[in-house]
Amino acid sequence: MHGFLTVGSIAGMFALAATAMAQLQNIPNFGNNPTGLKMDVNVPSNLQKPALILALHPCGGSGQQYAQMTGYANQGAQRKYISVFPSSSRDFNCWDVASAASLKRDGNGDSTGLANMVKYAIETWNVDPKKVFVTGSSSGCMMTNVMIAAYPDLFTAATCYSGVAAGCLKGSPGSSPISADPTCANGQINLGPAQWAQRARDIYPGYSGAYPKLSTLHGTADTLVRPANLDQQLAQWSNLHGVSLTATNPNTPQSGYSQRVYGDGSKLVGYLAQNVGHTVPVNSDLDYKWFGL
Repeated sequence: MHGFLTVGSIAGMFALAATAMAQLQNIPNFGNNPTGLKMDVNVPSNLQKPALILALHPCGGSGQQYAQMTGYANQGAQRKYISVFPSSSRDFNCWDVASAASLKRDGNGDSTGLANMVKYAIETWNVDPKKVFVTGSSSGCMMTNVMIAAYPDLFTAATCYSGVAAGCLKGSPGSSPISADPTCANGQINLGPAQWAQRARDIYPGYSGAYPKLSTLHGTADTLVRPANLDQQLAQWSNLHGVSLTATNPNTPQSGYSQRVYGDGSKLVGYLAQNVGHTVPVNSDLDYKWFGL
């Protein structure tokens, strides 16, 4: 079987002992939701102009499971942010990063519903629009790339773990381990930086503004989403940001990880994790540093 995370492996990942976690509330009506996504949110009390993190689960998962896995909901009060944990229930709970509807700004796909969650949160809880972030693992990382291509004016920064470039699965029958064309996950779409960048631009044609900064991580032992996908993401976003590789720092941010810095490091960095499979474990401290929280 090709793909990203199997349903069985996700079930094992989330077979964790129950731990105390900040409470999530479900928001049933947050605006146009063409694909029936679910929105769960943690809103700490007494925050003034909070930041926002949109956190996207892997295939087979859910927003509540990803909240437990990442711990983002537990840090909101201290770091002054709201966290949104959406859930997809179609195509083995993977995010749609393949259809024409989702690979288009306001195209009435999954990306539209996710953007409307963010807009609802900004309006409802007085979120600082300059502090809106998106992150995700596996399928969630794939959708992270799509979201910052489709809604670059909505997000400030992004981090993601073990995904693919925006538009990599364009034209695939689906986005799950069962339905997806394996060419993308296998890293076999051989495009140059300008061509990868064009795939992102095609999601929001005519946009001429700046794109959110991105920090992306991948493991060298990933046999489900091959590590060539890290190179493809970095090629895509280096072109969009107009930056090139300037430094490679070993053992950063930890032993066995190699950091790739583009330009001055303020717009794009990548991390290759030696002997790490699918997926790279979420490093929330690294995320918070990238987000400035």
